[in-house]
Amino acid sequence: MLNQLKIIFLGTLLCCSEPYARPHFETATPDFGAQSRINGVSLCTTAKNTLDYINKGEEYDPFVIHAGTVYPIPLSRVKATLKFICQHQDQLNDPVFLKQHFDFIRWSPDIQLAHKFSKDKPLLKNMPKNQILMTKYYVHSATASKLPNSNRPYAIYALPEEEKNLTIEQANVIPNLIRFQYGKQAILAGALKNKPVPALAFVSREDLESALMQGTIVVNMESENRVKILNVNRNNNIQYNRLKHPFDQERYWYFKEVDGIKGYGKDSEYKITVNPEVTFAGDLAQLGLGKVLMIQYPEKSGHHVTQIGVLADTGGAFENNLYQVDYLAGLYHGKVDFTHSTQHLPDYVTAYFMVLKT
Repeated sequence: MLNQLKIIFLGTLLCCSEPYARPHFETATPDFGAQSRINGVSLCTTAKNTLDYINKGEEYDPFVIHAGTVYPIPLSRVKATLKFICQHQDQLNDPVFLKQHFDFIRWSPDIQLAHKFSKDKPLLKNMPKNQILMTKYYVHSATASKLPNSNRPYAIYALPEEEKNLTIEQANVIPNLIRFQYGKQAILAGALKNKPVPALAFVSREDLESALMQGTIVVNMESENRVKILNVNRNNNIQYNRLKHPFDQERYWYFKEVDGIKGYGKDSEYKITVNPEVTFAGDLAQLGLGKVLMIQYPEKSGHHVTQIGVLADTGGAFENNLYQVDYLAGLYHGKVDFTHSTQHLPDYVTAYFMVLKT
């Protein structure tokens, strides 16, 4: 039983000046009077696709397919929880049902680490001790061109030709591949123009940066009367630097055309297809793939809201990051549209892992 599991702390609390300065997990009771806004159909689809990935086995992807390193929950229970959600998707808005069938583990954040990166970042500086920072990401929609022009001079590149028949494991042990030779700034300056690297589309700088940051872009191809969904495939193995502005990063992603919105996946062929409003990105290396997360927060109207999603995505910003999740909000034409449409969502949420009772 989870109630019998030992509460796990990261680090030694005696070294810290405030309680729970490091991430902390303990059984707790959510506010079952909060208004539920759970799309059972979308949640089930994302849960099923995540379960399919987990069922590939720990040997396939030990980086994320595991019980979790900070609060271990057996994979058997993670799988059972995802399966149960699909079997009872019509009952997930019933608080009595949730209370009857699930254990809840409250997640308090890594305040100490958040403060380390808080320079010029008020959201990190002002982190509450018992709530998680919830950033938001989205699927960016843009108009693109087949060839570069003055309005859309920047390429969204596919993998270099030399890699198209290599698995990621085969490619990652060949240090002289084109993908490993250039940082983002060199690529923006034209380093790949005369290289055997296909361009999937040409976009503005703002659209390119949104694609790199969000991981997916839906492009309406100008003069072609068709839409492409492009998703990140492999990167140049340069870490994302949380102290730098996104435009100044050196980490760069190569993309691939896909058939839906994609979350995490070691190989591009097996990435998890996810849905907005029921998907979270987070530190999968420490938390493990497929945990079901309940968030609760008060709206400006005063109503308390409950939402549920699956940890099915990650990114460079989540390397050693136990103070934050990223909420997949939807499809938007740009940052202004995205910001306006998500202004009702809070910066901090009370977060609980949901696990099916045994």
